[in-house]
Amino acid sequence: MSMETLEFVIYPDGRVQEKVTGIIGNSCAEVTAAIEAQLGKVVVQETTSEYFAQPVTETATATTKARFTEW
Repeated sequence: MSMETLEFVIYPDGRVQEKVTGIIGNSCAEVTAAIEAQLGKVVVQETTSEYFAQPVTETATATTKARFTEW
C-alpha cells in the first residue's frame, strides 16, 4: 500500500497548486473537495496516471473434489 499525500504550493499572487499522490482512481476528488471549496475557484485540473489506474483486488478460489469408493 502506498502513502497518500496532498501537496500544496501557494504562490505570491494567491494561486494554489495542489498535487495528490498515492490515491488510485477518481477518489482523489472526494478527498480534496472540501479543501478546494475553501480555497476558491478551480481554474485548471490535470489528471495523473494514478487517476486512470484500477485498484488491484486479489481473489482466490479453491475447489476440492473428493471421491470415496467402497472397498
